[in-house]
This record gives sequence, structure tokens and C-alpha cells, in this order.
Amino acid sequence: MRLGRSYKDAINALNSLQSNFAAVQAARFLDVLPQQRSMLSLNEVLEYSRRLGYAPDDFNRLNVIHIAGTKGKGSTCAFTESILSRYRGQDSISKIGLFTSPHLVSVRERIRIDGEPISKSKFAHYFFEVWDRLSSTTSDAGQCPTLQPSAEVKPMYFKYLTLLSFHVFMCENVDTAIYEVGVGGRYDCTNIVRRPSVAAVTSLGIDHTFMLGDTIESIAWNKAGIFKRGCSAVVCEQPDYPQSMDIVEREARATGVSSFEVVHASAVPAHVRLGLAGDFQHRNAAVAVAIARTHLRQLGIDFGLLNAGTDTITDGDASFALPDAFVRGLACARWDGRCQTIRNSPGYDRVTWYIDGAHTVESIRGACAWFRGAVTRCDVPRVLLFNQQNRDNTTQLLQHLYEGVRETPQVAFDHVVFTTNVTWGDGSSNPDFVSMNVSKDVVDKMVVQKKLAEWWAALDVQHGLSAHKHIFPNIEKSLRFIHSLTNDKWDVEVFVCGSLHLVGGVLAVLKGIRD
Repeated sequence: MRLGRSYKDAINALNSLQSNFAAVQAARFLDVLPQQRSMLSLNEVLEYSRRLGYAPDDFNRLNVIHIAGTKGKGSTCAFTESILSRYRGQDSISKIGLFTSPHLVSVRERIRIDGEPISKSKFAHYFFEVWDRLSSTTSDAGQCPTLQPSAEVKPMYFKYLTLLSFHVFMCENVDTAIYEVGVGGRYDCTNIVRRPSVAAVTSLGIDHTFMLGDTIESIAWNKAGIFKRGCSAVVCEQPDYPQSMDIVEREARATGVSSFEVVHASAVPAHVRLGLAGDFQHRNAAVAVAIARTHLRQLGIDFGLLNAGTDTITDGDASFALPDAFVRGLACARWDGRCQTIRNSPGYDRVTWYIDGAHTVESIRGACAWFRGAVTRCDVPRVLLFNQQNRDNTTQLLQHLYEGVRETPQVAFDHVVFTTNVTWGDGSSNPDFVSMNVSKDVVDKMVVQKKLAEWWAALDVQHGLSAHKHIFPNIEKSLRFIHSLTNDKWDVEVFVCGSLHLVGGVLAVLKGIRD
């Protein structure tokens, strides 16, 4: 039966490609090493791209900037895109593509051109072009024996979106494409470009251990897998895990990169204004400056002839003037859901929301530091809104959050709210939010939320505190409860963190986006 061709039809078809919870759990116990499974997966992406009519070298004309890392890679992508957009319209840059994940409110956020998500009509058009091409071809068993020789078999969710992004950028004549790695790097399905312009690694940490290993050395090895012979490599200094730098540099040298630049965390001075909040963003901004500078050189734009401003950036022992375009790019960068403050949203007056999708130990610490510095010192009710549905170390994240906020006793929470990621009060979620890789039974019974509330209560007993704990079945009811805490005498300050899926749902409710 032929599928409908609307945007809604495209999203429904895309959601059918998600792995369900049982399949995800079963994969953990397969008698196949994660690296072997990942290598097979990357070969499958190459085979699917062949079926779409593309050879790997075809993507070289996109002048790809490839960015991996445990934390900060999304923000680094945003800074890089904002800087390079100041040069759009010159001979070398006419259209800039940006592929990131996950999305917050709309799947279309993952595929942007010139700073804007592609339209619903274009998403649907290109989605079904890919669908139809795959439906009319079969895989070559000689090239990829793991794929069934059936046109009915489609790539899974993230693979499909990655392939779709390449197809969109090629058809739309993008000539600079910024790609954020999904997981790891070496075997990530974005890693099919033979000659990227720049490959960069942001801050490293322990995450996705099932796929990448549980040591910083194995994680660094995976991230460094995006380096290619002849490409330029940019790496953020790793003060938290200095041993990882040896791994990254060794892999870069072994690959044969044309240049290897280590960006120091303090390279962008603190006084340089950034469009993204949080002190840690200066590190991401410094990496973005190095990426943009290197990319412009690769395109033949003489960095020394660019209009230099008065701000300077350090590069090892040297320093140079930041071009005005770079300064404006850093100041104008936007990245929703990361250290984002929203005040007096319609229907939620007198509430200030401090929102960050932090979901690793290191990013939780950074988000807590931002929150402590951003809130007022007024004696007003403060609320934590938290969820993390998919990770094995959720209680560890919560403990680091607890300790991070306690560093400034004046900002202790009066209420702690745990919710599922279900969006609306009637139990529904927007189609773009549908997730099949969590157990519906666990969500419906709020198993995780009850466990988190018990854990927080134990921490309160340990530290002699007594925040009110609340559990809600969906985000809308959580937000309505939080708003009920306001009155004529005081506002309420809310810290939202733990999951980008939670953040997306909160933004949808605050903005009334329901489709």
C-alpha cells in the first residue's frame, strides 16, 4: 500500500523505523562486540547511500566539518555555523547545512540550511525521495552481507535521518555542511565522508559505554576515528582527562592528518560576549573559532586579510585579532535547550525557567554552575524538574546534581518534581516526540520517577534537608503544578535538566506547540 505523502505521513513512517524497547535490550546481550556491530552498521550506511545513487567521494563537495565529542559538540556546531554564516554569499560559501541530534520539538531541527530547519514540505518531499529510492533497489550481498536483499527493509531511525540529510544537502547545493556525530565517531553513521574539511573533537567524558567502552581511552579512540588522511584536525584541550590527549594525537598522526591543533580552554577571553550562556561555553567557542578559521583557509580565504577587530584569541603561545565577523558570530549564536532562560511564558507568568539538557556527569556539573550563577538571590520558591529515562547511571547523575546545587546553599530546592517525558495532560505526545525504545509499562507505572524520588529523599535525610517531592505522569501536569506555586508576592524559579527529551517537551508546552 502506498504511503501518504504529507509531513505527518513522513513522521509516522520515520517513527516506524525506531528500534523498540525489546530490540534495544536484546542488542545488549548479542554475542557480538559493540565495535564489530558498529563496523557492520557503518558498512550498511555506505551500502544504503550507494542505493540512493551516491558514492562516498560525492559528499566531498559538501566541504564537511565533522564534530565529535562527549559534551559541547552541539554548541560548537552552533557557534561554528553562526561564525561561517557571516561569510555566506562569498564565492566559497553560498549555503551552509547543519545536521545535529537529537531534536527538541521538531525532527526538522536536525536538518538546517542557513540557520533554519527545512520546511515541512521539503522534509516530506526529500523523505519520500529517499524512501522510494530504497524501495526500488536492493542491497548487494557482496558489498554488505549483513543487509537483507529486500527493498522493504529500511535503515533504522538515525541512519535514515543521516542519509536524508546528505540527500537534502546534495540536492540543495549546500557547499559547507556541519555534521554533529551521533554516538562516538569511528563507527558513527555520519562517518562516511572521505575528505572532510575539518574534523574536530570537543570535550570528552564517560558516556554511551555500551557502545564505546567504559574507559576514557576507549572513548577517545572512538572519537578520534573521524580523522581522515589529509584533513585538518582540531581538538579541545582535555583538562579533566589529560590521558585522552595521547590517544587522540596518536590516532591523528597514524591517520595522516594534514594539521593537528590543540585548542586551549581559555583561548577565547572571558570578556568576549557569547550568545550561549554558561562559563564552559568559552571552551566550545574557542573550538568553533579554530574550526571556522581552518575551514575558511581550506576554502582559500586568507585569514590574515579578514577584517580584524580589537578582541584577541590565544593560540598556544601566539595570539591574533578576532575578525569582527567572528565576534558577531559568537555573540549571535543560538542553541535552544542549553543554558536557556525563559521568563513569563504565556500561561506561565511569574515563572522563570532555567533550562539545560545536561545528561552526563560532566555536563550536569556545568549546568549546575550556570544555574547557581544565573538565579536571583531572592527568597523565592525554587523547583527542580528532572527526568532521565534511558540511562543506567541516572541516580549517579541525580547525586551530582544534588551536590552541584548544594555548593550554593541559597539556591536549594523547595520542591523537586519528577516526570515522564510524556508531553500532554491527556497522555499524548507530539508525533515528533514518539520514542519506542523505552518500556511503555515502565513509563506508565512511573517506575523511574518513583525511584528518583526515593533517592532524592535519601539524600535529603543524609544532609538534613526536606524538599517536597512530587511525581507526575506527564510534562504538562508538572508545569501546571509548578505554576500553581506562584502568587502575588513571589515568582518561582525552576531548573529543568536531565534529558534533552524532557527539555523538548517543556519547550513544546511553554510554546503551545501541539501537532
